[in-house]
Amino acid sequence: MDKCRSIHEYGWKPEPIFYGDDSVRYFGVELEIDGAGKDSDNADEILAVANKDNEHIYIKGDGSLDDGLEIVTHPMSLEYHKQFCWQEIMNKAISMGYRSHQTSTCGLHIHVNRSCLGETQDEQELVISHILFFVEKHWAELLKFSRRSEYSINRWAARYGYERTGRDILEKAKKGNLGRYAAVNLMNYSTVEFRLFRGTLKYNTLIAALELVDAICDVAQDMTEDEISNMSWSEFVSKITEPELVNYLKERQLYVNELIENNQEEM
Repeated sequence: MDKCRSIHEYGWKPEPIFYGDDSVRYFGVELEIDGAGKDSDNADEILAVANKDNEHIYIKGDGSLDDGLEIVTHPMSLEYHKQFCWQEIMNKAISMGYRSHQTSTCGLHIHVNRSCLGETQDEQELVISHILFFVEKHWAELLKFSRRSEYSINRWAARYGYERTGRDILEKAKKGNLGRYAAVNLMNYSTVEFRLFRGTLKYNTLIAALELVDAICDVAQDMTEDEISNMSWSEFVSKITEPELVNYLKERQLYVNELIENNQEEM
């Protein structure tokens, strides 16, 4: 019996199905879970929860995992992700013994469509250079946000290194020395991939990561490089209003000197 009939090869990629009305910006999530089997019966149970109405996700194998699965969504708007059955998917994974945060192997990767960053390639590259500049400028805060160790981020999501301008960082990125194992991976033709985040099976953490990527893209599109350069982390987070992201920033002590108790353990 083939135990992997519901689990696609790592390189498998279906035609994307876009979810979320009238959105320009779409997010594709890759969530790695480990420790309870690369097993088709388990995959079927997760697929039954996520795809009961439509084909929202598919599942792949990943050589970086010890004994687990990679849950991959079709592109969804931020609002669609918030209304999607992430909590039920996570509950199902936890009930079967999977973990994500509590492993040394799992990441949470967020893809954003390049087309939302500008109409032409030049416009897109300008915004991408701003994203890279922001990430390098606020690397210490983003590392704290990511929940990754220094070792883990250097292995799976390394930084390009700070340069005087975003364009300089982009030129460094284009040389491709890091391959896809970069904090912001630019090797995909149609998406920009944020690989910073450690895996999670906590709903609020997943939504907060999506909201952070959305906020970074807003800044990169709406501000000049000089404005980004002059903006402190405190100024950046002071403009954030999404409750999940505000809550998470407080948990990580990244929100304007406020700390709240984190009552729910990361899984």
